[in-house]
Amino acid sequence: MVGKSGNVKLIEQFKADGLDVMFGNPGTAEQGLLDAAEQGPGFRYVLALQETVAAGIADGYARATGKAALLQLHSGVGLGNAIGMLYQSMRGHTPLVAIAGDAGVRYDAMDAQMAADLVAMARPVTKYAARVTDPRSLLRVVRRAVKIAMTPPRGPVFVALPMDVLDELNDEPVIASTVPVTVSAPEAGTVARAAQLLAAGERPLILAGDGVSTAGAQRQLVAVAEQLGADVWGVDSSEVNFPGSHPLYRGQLGHMFGERSAAVVAEADAVLIVGTYVFPEVFPGLGSPFRPDARIVHIDLDSYEIAKNFPVDLGVVADPRPALTVLAAELPGRLTSVQRAAAARRLAVRKEERQRTLGDAAVGGSTLECFLQELARRAGDDLIVFDEALTSSPAVVKHLPPDRPGDYFLTRGGSLGVGIPGAVGAKLAHPDRTVVGFTGDGGAMYTYQALWTAARHSVAAKFVVCNNRKYRLLDDNIAQYWKERDIPRHDFPSSFDLSRPDIRFADVARALGADGIRVEKPEEAADAVERMLAAAGPFLVDLQV
Repeated sequence: MVGKSGNVKLIEQFKADGLDVMFGNPGTAEQGLLDAAEQGPGFRYVLALQETVAAGIADGYARATGKAALLQLHSGVGLGNAIGMLYQSMRGHTPLVAIAGDAGVRYDAMDAQMAADLVAMARPVTKYAARVTDPRSLLRVVRRAVKIAMTPPRGPVFVALPMDVLDELNDEPVIASTVPVTVSAPEAGTVARAAQLLAAGERPLILAGDGVSTAGAQRQLVAVAEQLGADVWGVDSSEVNFPGSHPLYRGQLGHMFGERSAAVVAEADAVLIVGTYVFPEVFPGLGSPFRPDARIVHIDLDSYEIAKNFPVDLGVVADPRPALTVLAAELPGRLTSVQRAAAARRLAVRKEERQRTLGDAAVGGSTLECFLQELARRAGDDLIVFDEALTSSPAVVKHLPPDRPGDYFLTRGGSLGVGIPGAVGAKLAHPDRTVVGFTGDGGAMYTYQALWTAARHSVAAKFVVCNNRKYRLLDDNIAQYWKERDIPRHDFPSSFDLSRPDIRFADVARALGADGIRVEKPEEAADAVERMLAAAGPFLVDLQV
């Protein structure tokens, strides 16, 4: 065979785009591509035992690097396995480039084994889905996919790659994909109007999401919040968009019930929404939760999200960083001396409350509290937390406040299983940092195979299973359901219970090549943290909570 096949050229294209690590699970339809990947210098394949795990590791890697990640799936069955995790990536705007092979274009009419419409399967959970049917457009389609994945609002894309197309000789040039620059600031008149609307508020409020993190606009958001004396809430927020220990930060709005959001925003008369949409609950309120006279400014690069569910007074399609920069520069001239004094008082009140909270913090307590206190004392400044602990998350962020961009990643999308593979991906992205993934016993059993991948590839991530022997979130949610419908409390459904038989997570970890320990009492927590941090390889703590 003279020249290079599409398999070889595709690996070269991936490397030209900086996609030199492929996460996946092999299959026959991709065998030629994987053989070419093995021969290509400077290209790494990270093997997972199931596609959900591969997608979760790729998602964590992309989030931790801020770049696109390459995910290989096996035909329709592999894509089907990964769809739940791809939904997580779509909701969280993770730039994944997912590929899957099929037997070949020549077999389309045969209704053969494993034949499926891969594009139709992928379309609901991706920004872009396509199938290459001509070898002369293989690299062109891949470059288009990379561009779309990395263009804000970023997200996963999918390309189906038939084997016969990849086997053909390919003479396309290998050129790095072009990602357009979308950084833009609003014009002066728009900034002035936004500042005027927000400055007049006596009860200002900021709702911030991951668009802030993507833009690198955390410092600018702090400047705006402090000038307004505005409380800041995370909405559909899974990264560090505002320092967790800042006195104006009030925490996350709930992701389940609209009543929580309505209670938070009910009294606000000036609202800045930036880098997110309102509201992302599973059971959102259908009526507007805002005061009729509330002045609302919404800034986002994604025009679709602005005023998607509720009207706003000013919608601004702009990158959050330059937009907040010019807003912060405009506000001092718009705030009167009375308004500046009121903003300063609001900030001072929150600082006093913060100090009281720190002063009241107790040492000791539950096994979980003792473990987190010890981890906070020992971990140092290089700690990265990947948090899928759900019902234990409030304790995690209390003791390990997410202050610096890139130090904290929260689950998103609503499905379980991202905690362990996400931590593996983050550790692969930052091998010199300490990475601890928190998950629950329910979430851990979705993707525990990722422990094997960590052991195989010497990924020394750490994992903490907050083990309450149940799907605790479902207990909490059905209690709300009973309350809303005046149903008397009774025993929780047995399907929420995970206690019979007892899952020995440390034993599972050892069976997959990682080490582990079970912690049942508060006095065991310090030793467990010491062992976990000292471990040279992957280590799991089964923490009874």
